[in-house]
Parts: sequence; C-alpha cells; structure tokens
Amino acid sequence: MSTPTRMRAITKDGVTDIRLLMTHPMDSGLRKDASGQLVPQRYITDVKATLNGRTVLAAKWSVAVSQDPFLWFRVRGAKAGDKLSVEWHDSTGDSRSDDLVLA
Repeated sequence: MSTPTRMRAITKDGVTDIRLLMTHPMDSGLRKDASGQLVPQRYITDVKATLNGRTVLAAKWSVAVSQDPFLWFRVRGAKAGDKLSVEWHDSTGDSRSDDLVLA
C-alpha cells in the first residue's frame, strides 16, 4: 500500500477549500532507470472524492500528470464533522483510500 494521501480542508464563508497531496511515482513509461531499461508505465487513472458519501469530484487521469500530484478543489455546504473520503486507482491495479473529518 502506498503512503497516505495528505489532506487539508479549510472552511470559510460556506466554501471549503480541499487540498490533497497524493504520493505516487506517475511513471509515463518513457523514463529509463540507471541501467538504461525503460521504467514501466504506472500512473493514477481514477480519482474520486466524496463528502458524506456524495461524490463531489470524479476525475480520469493519464500519464500527463506529474509525480506526487497535488489537487485543489472547492465544495459548498460542508461543515465541521462531515467526512471527506478520497480514493484513487492506478494503471497497475493499486489503489488507496483515505478519510478526513472536517474540523
């Protein structure tokens, strides 16, 4: 399993800014390792964020996203105690899911 997604949520005036930092190599399949061999493709393909079970963000990604992607988005109507869940899947079948209770 990969490193946990770092998540931060700050609410002001009824709008919650959500920031995510996902640790992932995001290999395009074009880079070579120290021995000159191509590093196989491995990148996040799907990202989904839910707030109390309701989808607030769904994205399809490809090799064009950089290593350790940072994602920032806004949600209206979130409040303290709400549960934010973030889940991603990559091209090798690996996945990660993390939760945050809004303060």
